[in-house]
Amino acid sequence: MRVELSGITYWRHDLGHCLHTTMGVLLQHHGLDPLQVLGAAWGFFHRPGDVRREEYFYPLHREGLLESMAPHHPVWSRWHSPEGAEAGWREVRAAVLAGSPVAAAVDNFHLPFRPAYRDVHTNHLLAVYGFDDERDLVLVADPVPPRFQGAIPIGQFTDARDSANPVLHDRDLFFTDNPLANRWLEVGVSDEVPPHDRDFVRGVLEANLKGFTESRPGPELTGIAGQQRFLDEVGDRLAAGDESVIDETFIVTGAVLAMTGVHGDYLAATAREFDSPALLEAARTVDRVAHHWSALRIGVAMARDEPALAEGPVRSRAKHLMADQELALDRLRTVARSL
Repeated sequence: MRVELSGITYWRHDLGHCLHTTMGVLLQHHGLDPLQVLGAAWGFFHRPGDVRREEYFYPLHREGLLESMAPHHPVWSRWHSPEGAEAGWREVRAAVLAGSPVAAAVDNFHLPFRPAYRDVHTNHLLAVYGFDDERDLVLVADPVPPRFQGAIPIGQFTDARDSANPVLHDRDLFFTDNPLANRWLEVGVSDEVPPHDRDFVRGVLEANLKGFTESRPGPELTGIAGQQRFLDEVGDRLAAGDESVIDETFIVTGAVLAMTGVHGDYLAATAREFDSPALLEAARTVDRVAHHWSALRIGVAMARDEPALAEGPVRSRAKHLMADQELALDRLRTVARSL
């Protein structure tokens, strides 16, 4: 039997990574605009100690992964953890046969189209949209450069999904030492998607602004105050020579960077749609914040050998990041009142 689901097309954001890319591919299959769904939310949430060594890490503050990424839309996702490789493929095959493409966790070391093939282990995510039983092939879509969509042998795919993802040398960084365990992610839409009109956008902006200013009890770091505390603690841990802060910060800020970058482009697209110069200016400021996160993330990553040397540059970058973020929030408050 051969199955190839339709509606699988390219989607990617330059500041995103495999999580946003794969969710975008699957959302398009369901007829949704990935930028509108994935780009609407903006906020900060971090639970200290809850950091998973995977490229598709995202802080969970709702029931599921996609619900946390896209709280303004009726979308959902559920992780499945099968008992072994055979059960894992049986479950994925059944979902695709039923008409639903899924996301699968894989180790790039075993995928022939990835630059890391047979070189670097890393915990990656891609979409599965078909299979060919007679030829022992699986159809996968991975828009992350160098970009691939097509068939690979089921044996290679199984090795990638069942990998222990070990640390073998000094190039296995950030997303290793976390077995893939044949995990796969189911994605769906639970209700009618609201129209993307001025009322919806105003509600999005107001909810995001509330999230940044509202304080919550508990150990979680949330909103603008939680973000400041997170950045201060990164500086403190670097000053103390804490090497564990390198990987943790790289993973956590990767999720924040992707969310901020996609949100900036969402605002810019919405500004053009509504012919709003004020919203476009706010979008540009959000984009500046995203690039601050990118610079901070790279600076921390380069400090593996001597963490204390990165303290000054990281604190300086954090100061400029927070200043531009406050400016962006002020501009978005003005825009929300005028919509």
